[in-house]
Amino acid sequence: MNVARSQRFVTTTALFLAIPLAITGVTPGAAAAQVATQAVVARLVAEPAKVTIRAGESLPFKVTAYDAQGQIIPDAVVRVGGPRQAVAFSDGQVRAFRAGSYTATATAAGATGPIALDIPVLVSWPALSKLAITADSGRLYTGISLGHRVDGTHADGSSRAGLIPTWRSSAPAVASVDRFGTVTALKAGTVVISAESEGFRTSKTYTIITNPVSALALDIKEHVILTGQVVHLNATARTATGAPVKDAVITWSYTYTPDDTTVAPGGPGIIDWGRFTANYPGRFTLLAQSGNVTARKVLEAKPRDVVRRITVTGRGSIATTATSDLWPWTGKDGRDYCLVGTWGGDGYGMVFDITDMNNIVKTDSIKIDARTINDVTVSPDGRYGVLAREGASNRVNGVVILDLANPAHPKIASTFDQELTGGVHNMFATNDHLFAISGGQKYVIIDVKDIYKPKYVSEYQHPNARIHDLWVRDGIAYSAQGGVGAVMVDVGNGKYGGTIEKPKLINVFPINSGHEIYPYFQKSTGRTYLFLGDEEMNRAGRVWEGTNYRATLGSAGGVAQTSGGYVHIVDATDPMHPRKVGRYHLEDYGAHDIIVEDDILYQAYYDGGVRVVDVSGELMGNLADQKREIAVFKPYDPKAFTANAPFVMNAMPWKGQVLFTDFNSGLWSAKLEPKAKAITP
Repeated sequence: MNVARSQRFVTTTALFLAIPLAITGVTPGAAAAQVATQAVVARLVAEPAKVTIRAGESLPFKVTAYDAQGQIIPDAVVRVGGPRQAVAFSDGQVRAFRAGSYTATATAAGATGPIALDIPVLVSWPALSKLAITADSGRLYTGISLGHRVDGTHADGSSRAGLIPTWRSSAPAVASVDRFGTVTALKAGTVVISAESEGFRTSKTYTIITNPVSALALDIKEHVILTGQVVHLNATARTATGAPVKDAVITWSYTYTPDDTTVAPGGPGIIDWGRFTANYPGRFTLLAQSGNVTARKVLEAKPRDVVRRITVTGRGSIATTATSDLWPWTGKDGRDYCLVGTWGGDGYGMVFDITDMNNIVKTDSIKIDARTINDVTVSPDGRYGVLAREGASNRVNGVVILDLANPAHPKIASTFDQELTGGVHNMFATNDHLFAISGGQKYVIIDVKDIYKPKYVSEYQHPNARIHDLWVRDGIAYSAQGGVGAVMVDVGNGKYGGTIEKPKLINVFPINSGHEIYPYFQKSTGRTYLFLGDEEMNRAGRVWEGTNYRATLGSAGGVAQTSGGYVHIVDATDPMHPRKVGRYHLEDYGAHDIIVEDDILYQAYYDGGVRVVDVSGELMGNLADQKREIAVFKPYDPKAFTANAPFVMNAMPWKGQVLFTDFNSGLWSAKLEPKAKAITP
C-alpha cells in the first residue's frame, strides 16, 4: 500500500525531491538521530540563488548546507520542492515544465526546527514555431455557435499551455468570433476565422448555409434520478420532412428549481461530455438547442440516501511511535492476520491476529535495519510478506521479504536491494513478482517465486517524473508520478506490446496529482476508473491554514497534523484516451491511501479520518457534493502518540469490516451497521 512520506535519494551535496515542499518538509523528529550524530545545519545556500529558465530546459542546481561555524556539511539531508507540474528538482538539476513566477523551498533539519530557504524561480516559454486551430465537431449552420481552440507548438515539439491568441473574423456580418474562439454563424456566406499569437497566424475557412434543423427529438428515458446519477444526453436533429441532420450541433443547458430555496446551493448540476448529473435534489429542466430550435425534458433529482452508522470493533493500539501502513491476509493456518509498519519507529514491523476483530491481538514484531517501514504488503496467496526500508544505517535500503509459513511469527527469508538503495516508499505484490519503488525514481520488478533467492527482472523509469505509488491490474502498471500525472505501462497485459521482462509505456494522463493511485474496474458499467490522490502537507494560503505541527512531528506529543489535497477520478477504460470525470473533494482535509471494492471507496483522509463513499454507477462531479458519503470515523485517542489527533494513513475493507491505521494511534477495525429500514405507517 501507499503511505506517503518524504521520498529520498542522495546526491553528492544534497538530497532533492521533484515533488512539492508540501509533501516533503523535513520533520525534526524523524531526523533526530541524524542531528545527534552529525553537524547541525544552520544555513542553506542555493546555487544559483535565483533560477531563470525556459520551459522544457534543465540547469545545474544544488543546495549546500553549512553549520554554525560556516563549514560545509557534505552529507546533510536537504529537500527542495516547487509547484507541481511547474518545476522539479532532482539529480543535481532543476527542470522546468510551465512558465510562471514561482518560489521553491529548500529545507533541512536544524537544531530546534527546520531550516528553510526560499528560491525564486522564473520560467519563461520558448518561442512558438507553429499554431493550429481545432474546432468542435459539427457543421456551422446559421444560428449555430461552434467552439475553437488554438494549439501552439515549440521547436522541440512540446505544447504551449495556456495560449491566449487574438481571434478575428474576415466577415463579422457572416460569422462573429469572441475572444474565447467561439464562432457564431449569422447568415449564409463564406468567412475566414483566424488566430494570431507571437507573430504566428493560422486560419480556418467556413462556408455557412441556412440551418436545416426544424425539430429536436430527445431520447432521455429517465424521469426520476438520484443525486450523482449520470444521465446521457441524447437528441436527434431533424429537418421539416423528418430526415435526421447528422452533423447538427446540439448544445445543452438546464434550469433548476431547488427543493428548499433557503438552502439552494450554487452549481447544482453538471453538463459535460454529453452527460448530466445533479449534485443536489430538486427539479431540473434539461434544454437542448440547435440554432433557434429547442426541446426540453424535466427530471426530478432525489437525495442519495446512503448514510450508515460505523462502529469501532477492535484496536491494535500503537502509542510509542508513529504508525504507517497495513496489509491484512489469511494465513496458511486459516486465521486472519494484519502486517503493520511504523514511521520513524526504528525499523519495527508488527503482526496482529485479526481473526476476531472484536479482540485484535499482537502476535509478534520484526526488527529490521530501517528508520521507517513506510509500506508493507502480502502476496495474494499469503505465501510471503514484504517490509519496505527507508533510512537504513548504511544507506542500503531495499526490501525485506518475510516467510509467512508461520503467519503469527514470520521469519526473514531474504533481503533485496539491487537498484533499490534510494529507499523504498511503496510496493505492489503479486504471487510471483514484487514491484518496488526505488527512491522515487523508478519501479523495480523482482522475481519472488523463490523468496529465499529473489531475482531482478526489469524496471521502468519515466523521464522527468518522481514516482510515488503504483498498482498493477490485468498486466498494466498504473503509477502516480509527480510532474507528469498518471503513467500506464504494459507489464504483461500484452495488448500494448509489453512484458514483465520488457515493460512498455502505454500512455500518460497529465494531471496535477502524483501521489496515490488505485485502478478500479466497475462491473456494472464496464469502466475502469483511476482514483488519484493528492497529498499536501501544507495549507499555506488557504482560509484555514491549519497548525504549525512540523516542529514536533515524529516526536511523542505535539499538536495535530493538518493536510490538503483531494482525490481525482479519471475514466481510463481506454488507456489511450483517458479523461478526468470527477473528484472526491473536502476542502479542510487531505487525501491519502485509496481502496475501492464493490463500488465503495475506502478513503484514508488524514485529519479527515477514514471515509467510506458510494462510487456506484457512472461517476461525474464532486462525490462529496452529491451526498455519496456513507460513513466517517475520526480516531480520537487521548493516549495516542499525539493525543486526540486523528491522521488516518490507510484504510482497507476486510471480510465485511474496515481496517485502518492511524499515524498516532495504530490499528483500528470498524464495521458498517446495516442500514435502518424505513418505518411505514
